[in-house]
Amino acid sequence: MHFAPMAQRLHTERLVLSPEHQGDAGWFTELLNERGTGTFTLDDAHQRIAAMNDLTARLGIGVLVLRRRSDGEALGYSGIVVGRGSVAEPELAYELLPHAHGRGYATEASRAVLEAGFATGRERIWATMRRWNTPSFRVVEKLGFHRDHTTTDNGGELVWLVRER
Repeated sequence: MHFAPMAQRLHTERLVLSPEHQGDAGWFTELLNERGTGTFTLDDAHQRIAAMNDLTARLGIGVLVLRRRSDGEALGYSGIVVGRGSVAEPELAYELLPHAHGRGYATEASRAVLEAGFATGRERIWATMRRWNTPSFRVVEKLGFHRDHTTTDNGGELVWLVRER
């Protein structure tokens, strides 16, 4: 099945979403280290940005940086990725810097990303998360996702939510 590439520049009321570039390595390193899953360097961030740009070029889907319209500050990212899904049925992904939490940015950006994802011709987009991630459940429920099933992996129970076009 062939899909159109996802738009690489999106605008919302408060945000501009655009591709990652190597100048994003500073805040992206901060975001990676906030996860608490290891220590990441600027070089690690540069490598991940290059890998995401390559994947986006090959697959036509990927993540976009959320920048506030008012001052251009990068707040995190949102996108459509293969993740635990597939190219035909990808996964919504988003992650914000801690100071940007609780302001509706994830919902606003991800709504635009979902529209762009469905505009590629895809019929179904997934979201997966751990049961403890209450804020993310609120985001995807506002976006019209519903729970489909659960699986278990090394991290424990994983909840799968789905949104149809």
